[in-house]
Amino acid sequence: MSDSPYIFEGTPENFEELVIQSSESVPVLVDFWAAWCNPCQILLPIVTKLAEEYQGKFLLVKVNSDEQQQLAAQFGVRSLPTLKLFRNGQVVEEIMGAQPEPALRAILDKYIQRESDLIREAALDLARQGQAAQASEMLVNAQQDDPENTRIAIDLARVALLDGNVELAENTIQSMPHEIRNSEEANEILGQVQFAKIITSPEEVDELVQKLEIDPESLEMRQQLAARYVLTGNYEPALQLLLEIMQKDRDFGDDAGRKGMLAVFDILHGEGDLVNRYRRQMFNLLH
Repeated sequence: MSDSPYIFEGTPENFEELVIQSSESVPVLVDFWAAWCNPCQILLPIVTKLAEEYQGKFLLVKVNSDEQQQLAAQFGVRSLPTLKLFRNGQVVEEIMGAQPEPALRAILDKYIQRESDLIREAALDLARQGQAAQASEMLVNAQQDDPENTRIAIDLARVALLDGNVELAENTIQSMPHEIRNSEEANEILGQVQFAKIITSPEEVDELVQKLEIDPESLEMRQQLAARYVLTGNYEPALQLLLEIMQKDRDFGDDAGRKGMLAVFDILHGEGDLVNRYRRQMFNLLH
């Protein structure tokens, strides 16, 4: 039994209260481990240190899989150590094997609200309104106050991209530590960077929509509009436009429609209803 108010031993009797109910308020990290498991002994001090350091921003529940085989079986634990992160009663992340501390921090930080996260949201709102310089200044100050919030660095790249500074956005991501550079958020920005490089027209979405209405056969306009949609995170109309390019001319831009769709699938991590729906439509066209 731990003396820490943030660390608990999980059993079938207390799991509902400790994990499911508690995860409605804060993230709960469940560590399935065993005494004979060497990687477990490497991981346990790391997650314990993080639980103490985060001071209740997440709870750690340790489950001895030898003693609590029912729980391990119930949650499909096949190898040790296995970490499962619960939020709002659901498993939102699953990590198998010993992980370095920075990787665990990055995962936890996705689900933990910090004061600097409020600044991030305000800064991104400013950037979307065209005030990139002020947004960047806010983020730099927030990063100085909370250097462990790795999402701030990603937001600096996002602001650069929103400001049209494609090279700075790409360089910002590439200069990040390995664990952050390979995160889903960083990969999404790198994917958007590739679409930003396509853009040759200064027009924004509304203007491009009007131009396409005037010249509905223009594949160039479709590609430009699709790229703009990707940069704003509006992926469904982007995929529809790219599909139309693919339908009309496979030779346009060296099969730009199909390649563009595949790039959007990568940005969306290759999963989800939207990806599945457009993947089927692309498959039907190809076959």
